[in-house]
Amino acid sequence: MSSKTVVVIGHGMVGHRFVQGLRERDVTDQWRIVVLGEEQDAAYDRVGLSSYVGAWDRSSLALAGNDYAGDTHVDLRLGVGAASIDRDAHVVVATDGARVAYDAVVLATGSYPFVPPVDGHDGDRCFVYRTLSDLDAIRTTADRAGTGAVGVVVGGGLLGLEAANALKLMGLTPHVVEFAPRLMPLQVDDGGGALLASLVTELGLTVHTGVATTSIAERAEASEAEALRVTLSDDSHIDAALVVFSAGVRPRDEIAREVGLPVAERGGVLVDSGCRTEDPEIFAIGEVAAVEGRCYGLVAPGYSTADVVVDQLLGGSTTFGGADMSTKLKLLGVDVASFGDAMAATEGALEVVFSDPVAGTYAKVVVSDDARTLLGGILVGDADAYAMLKPMVGSAIPGDPSDLIAPSGGPAIGLGALPDAAEICSCNAVSKGAICSAIADGACDVPAVKAQTCAGTTCGGCLPSIKKLLAESGVVLSKSLCEHFAQSRSELFEIVSATGIRTFSGLIAQYGTGTGCDICKPTVASILASTSSDHILDGEQAALQDTNDHFLANLQRNGSYSVVPRMPGGEVTADQLIVIGQVAKDFGLYTKITGGQRIDMFGARVEQLPEIWRRLVDAGMESGQAYGKSLRTVKSCVGSTWCRYGVQDSVGMAVDLEKRYRGLRSPHKIKFGVSGCARECAEARGKDVGVIATESGWNLYVAGNGGQSPVHAQLLASGLDDATLVAYIDRYLMFYIRTADRLQRTAPWLESLEGGLDHLREVVVDDSLGICDQLEAAMHAHVSGYRDEWSAVLEDSEKLKRFVSFVNAPAEADPTIDFDSSTGRKVPVLLGSPTVPARS
Repeated sequence: MSSKTVVVIGHGMVGHRFVQGLRERDVTDQWRIVVLGEEQDAAYDRVGLSSYVGAWDRSSLALAGNDYAGDTHVDLRLGVGAASIDRDAHVVVATDGARVAYDAVVLATGSYPFVPPVDGHDGDRCFVYRTLSDLDAIRTTADRAGTGAVGVVVGGGLLGLEAANALKLMGLTPHVVEFAPRLMPLQVDDGGGALLASLVTELGLTVHTGVATTSIAERAEASEAEALRVTLSDDSHIDAALVVFSAGVRPRDEIAREVGLPVAERGGVLVDSGCRTEDPEIFAIGEVAAVEGRCYGLVAPGYSTADVVVDQLLGGSTTFGGADMSTKLKLLGVDVASFGDAMAATEGALEVVFSDPVAGTYAKVVVSDDARTLLGGILVGDADAYAMLKPMVGSAIPGDPSDLIAPSGGPAIGLGALPDAAEICSCNAVSKGAICSAIADGACDVPAVKAQTCAGTTCGGCLPSIKKLLAESGVVLSKSLCEHFAQSRSELFEIVSATGIRTFSGLIAQYGTGTGCDICKPTVASILASTSSDHILDGEQAALQDTNDHFLANLQRNGSYSVVPRMPGGEVTADQLIVIGQVAKDFGLYTKITGGQRIDMFGARVEQLPEIWRRLVDAGMESGQAYGKSLRTVKSCVGSTWCRYGVQDSVGMAVDLEKRYRGLRSPHKIKFGVSGCARECAEARGKDVGVIATESGWNLYVAGNGGQSPVHAQLLASGLDDATLVAYIDRYLMFYIRTADRLQRTAPWLESLEGGLDHLREVVVDDSLGICDQLEAAMHAHVSGYRDEWSAVLEDSEKLKRFVSFVNAPAEADPTIDFDSSTGRKVPVLLGSPTVPARS
């Protein structure tokens, strides 16, 4: 039984880090933890807030283990804050009236957005950018305003540009207003700021620097898109739909002030190096903590303060020794990094600068007055050198400082030249020496290094350095698919293509060992499907598939399946809609419009699938392959056919592309988007293939991904006619299918491709490898050999035999599958579950 109670006020990233750290290190269960979190959501990745836009899935940002499920020593209370602290009685009074006795309190209240007191700042169309609920509110107004409406962001720092990115993803046209003479004034200098402004302007932002916002007024009888007039200090104005304030943050120290705890001159709870306040039983961590009078607004220093308090509560003496304020991030697709003394504040510091506006890069290193020690630097447009340079801060430079950022070769040194004390992972304060020790102790790959040192487990920015340390230590990183195949997926693809082997057994007999596993079997099945038009359930192939492909449907949480007919470009006839509705009604299916412009029908039992598909096929529909690692959807806007802004027929192109690439099996799922103009209603730049219409033709973007780590697609070619566009997509997709690793989406594939986008352009556009004819021929073979998978199943009595709940009782339905409709929505009920799962 825990003998002491610590109350944590706040459940953000740092508060969660503290709870996890205490539970991991408190091996004798000394402490019971009560967490008060004001928001309804448990701790989530606030740094990645803009990734919430588009998916609108709160769970995708949830931090691992944030509900402390099954841990009886943690009492998490969401939607409940702290009203006051009775220091004499040692009680925290919660906002719901509960009184929690404590032995220690940890203030993890973070910060709140600063809103300048300009006239009109408190209007209904003015927002801050801090929480998921803030984004929901912004979205509501943005949707009313419509695509292309202007959104003004007040503040051009890190958070301001993130907010501008979020508005752009919502379909708005962002304007950024920054009082300083450059963007990101705390991170980059004038040269870097000028390039950054140029790069983001090319990406659709309008930047106003050196001006302030003086007033915000509602415009009577104006449209939703121009409901506000934002006046700037130079007497110019912007007519906009909404305003987002992202002009910095202030520590949330009000509860400390109320109970008489000292605060710093500029805010924040005053704490010593042990993060302890004037009251020895009250601590502060993260953005609210003013350690020796200074607040730190980044995650890494916040994590350090959390670790310090964990150690203090367990009887240790660890103190906070300062913080690394280096940053590396990608803003609107533009790399930006700063580290060390980026502004050359050190007396006598020298600056070495390389600026290439044509290439869109700016690099600066700051060195000591004798040019022997690296003090800091700034990188804009290309931040690849950050992983090497940042750990070198404070170390001797082995050579000419200009070699560190020379355009010809980048850093001319290796990580081996760094001292062991150099910090590789700033998020978790892991040194080069600690990583090398882990490697010497047997950590032979990145996951093993992560497990032993925690390096690379937070932002992931140090992973390239970890891989280099592994390589420089003589560790050969295996490319083996699994224990049964020494070859990589791309090597197996070439073997299958060259030898004509059409079975898993034949491939493993000649090129592998053993009988295979759940890694190599579906991978080989995918390769076989990508290199022929054989049915996915023909012969030996059928036994290799995972559950979804095994039954050509998506398995749901209670053992039922969902059915998704294909609707190229989102088009569907009235008769087909009637059939879908009747099928859903007859089989009691739950229906939902998907994000890919299709209709999903949930709740089908496996034995019902053939009859459902028979009726859909008879109505002219075919499989949408929602279950496969293949083309999913081609999303489109209505284009020039209907829209007054459209410049090309995006629907017609989307239909043509979906019909061409349907059924194409690949290392991972593929999604397309086709937008009829630059307003981008189809969100094409978040797709593996994005096509955007212009007056002069089609622009082709590649390797964008949604999901857990969203990535913007990059421009491969512009001004293309229809035939050239299709040829380039053919080549790009087949090159990806040939060379990608198992379950590797296009964004990480392009990132790992040596030479990156430039190399891909050379292969696909310039035919530098001389393989474009092969790639196009392979795609032609797929297109000409395509046949709907479900139609083929319905015509094959042997394939139909697999669609039963029980092999020995084919007529019986699975009794473990059940549903609940008490909420008005049909939802699955898990076996043995007494209640309906709550809506998140």
